[in-house]
Amino acid sequence: MARREEDSYTNGSVFEVSSVEEGRKDDKSAAYAIDEQLPPPEEAGDHDALCGMQSSISFIQQLIAEFLATFFLIFAGCGAGTVNAKNGMATFPGVAVVWGMTVMAMVYAVGHVSGAHINPAVTVGFAISGRFPWRKVPAYMAVQTVAATMASLLLRLMFGGRNEPPPVTAPAGSAVQSLVMEFIITFYLMFVIMAVATDDRAVGQMAGLAVGGTIMLNALFAGPVSGASMNPARSIGPALVGSKYKALWVYIFGPFAGAAAGAWAYNLIRHTDKTIGEIVKMPAGPTDDPPRR
Repeated sequence: MARREEDSYTNGSVFEVSSVEEGRKDDKSAAYAIDEQLPPPEEAGDHDALCGMQSSISFIQQLIAEFLATFFLIFAGCGAGTVNAKNGMATFPGVAVVWGMTVMAMVYAVGHVSGAHINPAVTVGFAISGRFPWRKVPAYMAVQTVAATMASLLLRLMFGGRNEPPPVTAPAGSAVQSLVMEFIITFYLMFVIMAVATDDRAVGQMAGLAVGGTIMLNALFAGPVSGASMNPARSIGPALVGSKYKALWVYIFGPFAGAAAGAWAYNLIRHTDKTIGEIVKMPAGPTDDPPRR
C-alpha cells in the first residue's frame, strides 16, 4: 500500500491530515505530503495536494486508480499461486516475491493519485488515525473488494474452471493461531506504511520499496501458517468466487484490528512536542474531512 494530503499512502498512499506535525519537511521535500496552504473547505473535495503540488484529482479518478491497483495485485499474487499449484514453477518464495513486487509497483504507479491503499484494512487504519476522510472509506473499500472479486473470477475462468477457484486463505493450524498471526503481520505492515507515508523524517521516495519488502517478508514466514493475507479484500474476493468461507472472519477481523493498532502505535511514537499523556488522550482524528487552513 504514499504521502500526505487527502489520502494517505497506503500500501503507498496519500492522506488527509488534520494538522501538520512538528518536524515535517518543507513543501519541496514532502513527497506525498500535505500542503499547508490548502484551499478553503468548499473546495476540499476537488483539490488534493499530491507530491507537494496542488492538483485537481477527482474522487472518481481516485477510485479508478484503487480499482486498477487492487485488481492487478490480486491477479498477479493469486495468479502466481495458481500457476505454482499447477506446475510448481513459481515456488513458494517466488509467490512471496510476486506479492511484494506487485505492491511496490502499484505504490509508485498510483500512490500519487489515490494513495495506493489497495487494502480495506489500510484505508480504515488511515481513517482511524485521522489521515483519511471517513466519508471516502466506504467507496474505497467497496472498490477494492469488487476489484479483488473480479480478478479472482478472471483467474478462475482462465486457469481453474468451475471446480478450481483461485487460492483462498485458510488457517494451516487453528483459527486462533492464524488470527494472531494476521493481527501481528498487519500491525507491522501498517506501522511501516505510517512511517514512510506520513512522517517527513522518513525517506518518502522509498515508500514502495519499504512496503513491498514488508509484505514479501511477512509472506515468507507467515504464509505457511495463515496464508499471510493482511488484506480483507484479498481473502474475500477468492472466497466469494470459490464459495469457500472457512474461517473467513479471521482474515477480516485480524487485518482490520492489526491495521488500526499499527496506525495508533506509530502515532504514539511520532516526533512531537506533546507529552505522552496528551498524545494518548488525543482523539483518533476527525470523522470527516479535517478543517482546512
